[in-house]
Amino acid sequence: MLTYIVMREIIFYRTSSGHCPVEKFLDFLPSKHAKKVAWVLSLIEDLPIVPQHYFKKLVNTDDIWEVRVKSGGESYRLLGFFDGSNIVVLDYAFQKKTKKTPQNTIKTAEERKREYFKRRMENE
Repeated sequence: MLTYIVMREIIFYRTSSGHCPVEKFLDFLPSKHAKKVAWVLSLIEDLPIVPQHYFKKLVNTDDIWEVRVKSGGESYRLLGFFDGSNIVVLDYAFQKKTKKTPQNTIKTAEERKREYFKRRMENE
């Protein structure tokens, strides 16, 4: 019997003008931290079940997921959503400095999610 595992694919959200907020954030990270982020993203793409300390759905949101990265004493978060069952669209990134994810950050991620799907529907 063959078992097929659907792996995830991570893409970065782009505004209608082509701006990519997550890429811009990652470009300014120290190399060591950027490599750790890339490693965590590869885990999310490759592992059938990702440990919650790396990838977790945020409660009380519009299905926003959080990529969690710790590197060199710093904590980083990348927020995004699923497009279908295996595409993760990352639309917001920030350095976490407080215990809770700021509400305005979640709202921005949710707005970008709505805009992403609206544009996708218009282009179909």
